[in-house]
Amino acid sequence: MKKQNLLITACLILLFVPKNAPLFGADPVKSSWPQWRGPSRDGFIQGLKLPESLSENRLKQTWQVKLSPSYSGPIVDADRVFVTETQDKKNEVVRALDRKTGQELWKQDWQGAMTVPFFAKANGDWIRATPAFDGERLYVAGIRDVLVCLDADSGEELWRLDFVKKLGTNLPAFGFASSPLIIGDHVFVQAGGGLCKVDKLSGEIQWRVLDDGGGMFGSAFSSPYYAELNGEPQLIVQTRTKLAGIDPEDGKILWSQKIPAFRGMNILTPTVYKNSVFTSSYGGGSFLFTTSKNESGWNLAETWTNKTQAYMSSPIIIDGHAYLHLRNQRFTCIDLETGKDRWTTTPFGKYWSCVTDGEKILALDQKGDLLLIRANPEKFDLIDRRKIADDSWAHIAVSGNEIFVRALNDLSVYRWE
Repeated sequence: MKKQNLLITACLILLFVPKNAPLFGADPVKSSWPQWRGPSRDGFIQGLKLPESLSENRLKQTWQVKLSPSYSGPIVDADRVFVTETQDKKNEVVRALDRKTGQELWKQDWQGAMTVPFFAKANGDWIRATPAFDGERLYVAGIRDVLVCLDADSGEELWRLDFVKKLGTNLPAFGFASSPLIIGDHVFVQAGGGLCKVDKLSGEIQWRVLDDGGGMFGSAFSSPYYAELNGEPQLIVQTRTKLAGIDPEDGKILWSQKIPAFRGMNILTPTVYKNSVFTSSYGGGSFLFTTSKNESGWNLAETWTNKTQAYMSSPIIIDGHAYLHLRNQRFTCIDLETGKDRWTTTPFGKYWSCVTDGEKILALDQKGDLLLIRANPEKFDLIDRRKIADDSWAHIAVSGNEIFVRALNDLSVYRWE
């Protein structure tokens, strides 16, 4: 009888799931941090509140493991953590670690090193993109424009897609920097000098759009985002030169807009507010574009523009305000209705990764400082601050009452009480 009731409940749930609803990896209960920027890819955590303090009495380190360098954020499952690294400037490595202890469960590696241009050397020659996890398989973006599918239980390589060999495109000069996005039975990646839809079981490319040729001036830095605008599902995609809405079924370009940026440095993940898209670029500014649709097709209008320039950090949107770390290393709050800055801080480090519970923001500074901030459009409301790492460019992850911090040479786990 219990099994029958569970089956009936599952069927009822499926009836109320929209036909085109995205399946971002696995069940968030089992995989609470399955991809770039968390379950909904917008920095929001689900089902819990962030701590009120970062003191050593409240937030305690449970374990730490030493690793080779990486910019990839950790992927967190119910009982495992997946991390990447580049070893000896030759091989890319993926490890599965026991969530409770940090003990290694399996390891997989392949040759995958490259050298980035001299003016980007300060940011290193190691793996960049955060993997994506669907509950059974892990999809890892290697720096040399390869997508590798691994069995999450064993680490066995199930397939590999080398975009340079498959499509004849140029090797991305700065590496594969865009994080994969899983929707249903497909993986969407900004690789191969464009946006590709890939069958997640076979590794076969279904379509490719937004061709930019790859190389030095192509190959995206930003990661794709899924949203519904005016009731229609679409991929919000930012290339080096433009922002676009793409039909996830057939790859049709619904709308597009040029985004000014210095040397194509459109890096952050664009975010949706109502039926509008917010983005910000290095050397360009901040923008809000509002979409609409009529019988003649899609229309895009610039609602406002702001001189504020982002760098690599993606925004957190709470109650009509965008909280954003900037090119000048300051943190700001922008009113999305008016485009006006509400406040801006003094400088911090070069990069922040941020998560939120809708009331507080937890930010990891590139210098290794962890900051707890109240989402307050009236002022910069810093609740607490604590040094927990030396150098970190990877995105922070939060699962349950645990914080996962991937510093350049280690992974640390902290638990709050």
